[in-house]
Amino acid sequence: MDFFNKLKDKLTGKSTAMNDKFKDGLTKTRKTFAERMNQLVKRYRKVDEDFFDELEEVLIESDVGMNTVMDLVDRLKDESRSRNIKDTDKLKDVIVEVLAEFLARDNEETKLNINPNGLTVILVVGVNGAGKTTTVGKLAGRLKDEGKHVLLAAADTFRAGAIEQLQVWGDRTGIDVIKHQEGSDPASVVYDAMQAAKSRNVDVLICDTAGRLQNKVNLMKELEKIKRVITRECPGAPHEVLLVLDATTGQNALSQAKLFRQASEVTGIALTKLDGTAKGGIVLAIRNEMDIPVKLVGLGEQLNDLQTFDADAFLYGLFSELFQNENEDTEDQ
Repeated sequence: MDFFNKLKDKLTGKSTAMNDKFKDGLTKTRKTFAERMNQLVKRYRKVDEDFFDELEEVLIESDVGMNTVMDLVDRLKDESRSRNIKDTDKLKDVIVEVLAEFLARDNEETKLNINPNGLTVILVVGVNGAGKTTTVGKLAGRLKDEGKHVLLAAADTFRAGAIEQLQVWGDRTGIDVIKHQEGSDPASVVYDAMQAAKSRNVDVLICDTAGRLQNKVNLMKELEKIKRVITRECPGAPHEVLLVLDATTGQNALSQAKLFRQASEVTGIALTKLDGTAKGGIVLAIRNEMDIPVKLVGLGEQLNDLQTFDADAFLYGLFSELFQNENEDTEDQ
């Protein structure tokens, strides 16, 4: 368990509150995943094809995704051969190590792209029900706490109550919301918000957008129109296009990511409701199959439960119980 111990050591230099958020938020996934992994290791003392077949099943049922599972298992087979690992218990540490490589390509990739020389525009997209407006509100509150002057644009003008919902978040966080009447042109809302942001010397403008129109083509055209307005008014913007996905929808979230990437050049994922699912493996599927970094994760209902994704904290939160017995045995010796 050398790699897992290194993982723990890396976490000692990070925020204890953040580590606890990830561990608590991944409780459902960890209970299911760690329990099945421990049972698998107990049943198969030796590494063989039957072991890998069952490991595939465990990963697939955790919503890691078929293509990612095949890539992972092939890599694990290679590592077990090259390191001459025969004991399944010794392979646990290698599993964590390989997953770490799949999750994080670059330590900087999970950071939001904030423009250091003026206005930052963040466009937030995603289907209705994924937690888009809530994510906008929480992100706005977080950026304000970091000392930034934030403005919100209520460009989801088609969903009943969406404008009011964003205004509630604006009131809660003390942040102004630029809004029009329900059913008005979303691009015109964004235009007015851009003008207001520039005249008020705002640091960050966050634009909430529609998640459903009459059909997918209309929705994508609307997003493209909004993006053109942003780019025209602020060259180089939007600096981030965050796609909000609901972790509890599993593989459906992956399908949504493919759809939105075609229209909006998604730069990062905000994965909500990770605390409400036993299938947190979707993080791996998104990162590996879409090559889009997960930048934010929702780990609860509170304002500060929107966290920057941290691969180390995620892996520790996922595997801590898998190595618990070993830790206890080591402490007893």
